[in-house]
Amino acid sequence: MSAPEPALTFRDVSVIRGRRTIWSQADFEVPAGGVVAVIGPNGAGKTTLLHVVLGLLTPASGRVEVLGRKPGALNNEIGYVPQDYGSQLGEAIRARDAVTLGLCGHRWGLRRPTSAERERVERVLAAVDATSFADKRLSQLSGGQRQRVALAEALVSRPRMLILDEPLAALDLRNQREIVSLMQRINSEFGVTILVVAHDLNPLLPILTGAVYLLDGHPHFDTLDGVVDEELLSHLYGTPVEVVHTPQGDLYVRRSW
Repeated sequence: MSAPEPALTFRDVSVIRGRRTIWSQADFEVPAGGVVAVIGPNGAGKTTLLHVVLGLLTPASGRVEVLGRKPGALNNEIGYVPQDYGSQLGEAIRARDAVTLGLCGHRWGLRRPTSAERERVERVLAAVDATSFADKRLSQLSGGQRQRVALAEALVSRPRMLILDEPLAALDLRNQREIVSLMQRINSEFGVTILVVAHDLNPLLPILTGAVYLLDGHPHFDTLDGVVDEELLSHLYGTPVEVVHTPQGDLYVRRSW
C-alpha cells in the first residue's frame, strides 16, 4: 500500500518581496492528517508562508505542492480562517448566515441555499457546539464563540485542510482550551489536516504532531519531539527557553530566566 500524499511539499523555495528575501531554502514535506503549528519570531514570515500555500503569493524560486497540486488549484478543498475573521463579513451578519456563506457566497455569488445545504450548515454548527448562538450577530459573540463560527464556516465545504492564522489570539485560557479541544475533534472526526500559526505553543502541545519553524530565514519541518527542544526553541526565539515535563506527564515550554 502506497504512503499517503503529503499535505505540503516545499522544494528549495524562496520568497522575495520588493528586494527583500523573506525566507529561502524551504525544503520539507508535511504529512497529511496531522495538526501542525507554524512558529517563529515576529516578522519571520509565518503569514507569508500561508499566502504561498494558498497561491496568493508566487515564490521567487523552487516548487510548492499543496495536496499534490499547485498552490491555489485546490483552494476549494482548503478552509482558511484569517486573524481578522468577521471584518470582511461585517459585524451585523448572523452566525448561521456567515456559515452559510461558506457554501453559497464565494464561488457563485450570494444565493439561496438548498435544503441539503441548510441541513449541512446545521450539522456543522452542531459539530462545533455553536447551535445555541447561531442566530446572534457576530457583534454579539464572544471571542471563543466567534472562533467556533469561523471554524464552522471553514468546515462546511468539507475541506481536506484547515489553515488557521492565530486562532487563539486574544482568547482567555478557558476559551483557548476549548478551541484546542475542538481542533483535536475536528482533526480526528473529519480527517482534516490542520495548519495553525501560533505564537504560544503551550496550548497546542497536547494535539500537535509537528511544526514548521522559521529559523534564521529558512523554514523547516519536524515532528513534535524534534521541535520541542530547548536548544532549538532558544535559538528560534532569541531567549533561553526551558522544556518542562510535569509528574503528570504534561509538557510545556517556558522562558528560562
